Amino acid sequence: MEVMFDRVAGLDVGKETVTVCLRRPGPRGGRRSETRTFRTMTGSLQVMRDWLVEAGVTIAAMESTSAYWKPPFYCLEEQMTVWLLNAAHMKAVPGRKSDVRDAEWIAQLLEHGLLRPSFVPPPDIRRLRMLTRYRVQLMGDRLRDTVRLELMLEDASIKLSTVASSLTTVSARAMLTAMIEAKLIRCGSPTWPKARCGARSPTWRKP
Repeated sequence: MEVMFDRVAGLDVGKETVTVCLRRPGPRGGRRSETRTFRTMTGSLQVMRDWLVEAGVTIAAMESTSAYWKPPFYCLEEQMTVWLLNAAHMKAVPGRKSDVRDAEWIAQLLEHGLLRPSFVPPPDIRRLRMLTRYRVQLMGDRLRDTVRLELMLEDASIKLSTVASSLTTVSARAMLTAMIEAKLIRCGSPTWPKARCGARSPTWRKP
């Protein structure tokens, strides 16, 4: 079978270690494999990267195992082409022998061009996506906290949501603070200058 990439690396990534199989041209036109195992700490990953760069590796591939693939991927992407592989696609490729380790099998498929990489955004897009996803998560947390607060108030027979447009407004927070401090709440009180509860519920003005 035709070799598409002369010097490749297949990575089997785990939580604590990453096994790397380096495939390159051997004597008499054959192929030679060399396998090493590194820890997933930053220093060890840098040693792995330097070894692959020194060996002339131009492309590496690894499976998308949980979130464990990220440190090795980020460490290598500035020095060479790195492919992230779908595990289901890997299993669909025929011809694997049971005694071949994952890293070696990935390297063999990669050198013959039998793998299809998944899309990984560039670093700038990844950082932006992480920021926007975190913002969405915070907004969801805020909404859930508001709903939880409203249910708690209803359980205590405090109808704050009927006189305030939202429990997150300045007026609602002032009322909640006053209740926590056991203060008497009166519409138009100096301690509650921005409240407009009377417009929503005339009964609120009753003592």
